[in-house]
Amino acid sequence: MTKKNGRILAVDDNADILFALKLLLKPHIEHIVTSTDPNKIPTLMADDTFDVILLDMNFTKDAISGQEGFHWLNKILEIDSSAVVLFITAYGDVEKSVKAIKSGATDFILKPWQNEKLLATISSAIKLRQSRNEVSELKSKQREINTILDQPFADFIGVSPGMQTVFNTIKKVAQTDANVLILGENGTGKELVARALHRSSLRQNESFISVDLGALSESLFESELFGHVKGAFTDAKADRPGRFELASGGTIFLDEIGNLSLPLQAKLLTVLERREVTRVGANKPKPIDIRLICATNMNLKQMAAEDKYRQDLIYRINTVEIELPPLRERPEDIPVLADHFLKIFSKKYKKKVNKLSAKVIKKLTTYPWPGNVREFQHILERTVIMSESPNLEEADFQLTSIPTSSEGFEFDTFDLEEIEKQIIEKVLRINRGNVSKAAADLGLTRTSLYRRLEKHGL
Repeated sequence: MTKKNGRILAVDDNADILFALKLLLKPHIEHIVTSTDPNKIPTLMADDTFDVILLDMNFTKDAISGQEGFHWLNKILEIDSSAVVLFITAYGDVEKSVKAIKSGATDFILKPWQNEKLLATISSAIKLRQSRNEVSELKSKQREINTILDQPFADFIGVSPGMQTVFNTIKKVAQTDANVLILGENGTGKELVARALHRSSLRQNESFISVDLGALSESLFESELFGHVKGAFTDAKADRPGRFELASGGTIFLDEIGNLSLPLQAKLLTVLERREVTRVGANKPKPIDIRLICATNMNLKQMAAEDKYRQDLIYRINTVEIELPPLRERPEDIPVLADHFLKIFSKKYKKKVNKLSAKVIKKLTTYPWPGNVREFQHILERTVIMSESPNLEEADFQLTSIPTSSEGFEFDTFDLEEIEKQIIEKVLRINRGNVSKAAADLGLTRTSLYRRLEKHGL
């Protein structure tokens, strides 16, 4: 204790003991409050904050049972559950010390004490309190961060029967730890479902970690998900936890789970079965406690039938399945979504925008929305930005759907991989090589499209 640090409350019925404590601690402790009356503890704790409370075990003359000390220990912990309490008594023994620790005390000091030992014990207790405060602050920050991150995902709405089924399923499974597999086309809102499940779960105050597996290369998979130790590979300059460790206690969302190769599927399955991860370059596994939510736009059962996906991994990740209907199959939601997004974007861009006419709604309803809600949101935002009048007309909405087969999208194969390649080639041609526009039309992120370009050698 070279530098004054910490705030101490000492409560003992012996004024001489308190004087000796104050004399000993004054050169080392920043702030010291003493009292001979334990009844003042609630008031003192309400008026001040303390890192450590030194508490006498016996206040009544000739008492040696320690019951008074345990009574006030309970009162202190009721006021502040993270309080650090050190019992002091002249009648200590092993039995009482064990009971004190079990009751919530941090340590046990015998009178008369050894000065160096007492200072060391108090120093450790102060550090413990500071650690507890840091953990509490980090958890509070995490809750705030989660709230901020969830704001863009608050627009998970719909009145159609298909969406009502989704909402009801979320209500039923949210507060369980059941693994959930979310199915649906790109842009339907699979991450919205995952966040809704997390927000309504018993883990809502813990981390929500989202991982786009489609954006992870084979070489980065283990390092990103499981972490690595310093020196495990060339660029591993420090120990780093993986996404599973970061999500421990909370929820991990694995998007595009269908994109994993068979070797990576096996590695993921091992982690899920053992509930532990081993960092790259390490030998000792670390236990994890996660709620698993996965999502894909691929038919995993068909892939399993073709030996492209592990059946046992499918069983592991889909205790409950939630299938999101595409926007074209829920036209009832178009007016609701339109009102919702128009309110957001008119406020964001400080523009007055009136409710859409029936004619405009009809146009939006008959459009196929290949990019689903993501495309719908993008179109409405662009329309509000470009609008010159509060009344939006049909001509204000530039709807550029991917051509139908009669417009050059006929296929001479039923091979899904080949069809995907042909579609990407043609959409890139339509957008004159603009990857961002092509990705938007396909309902993909730029990263996911780049991975598909690499896969097909385009």
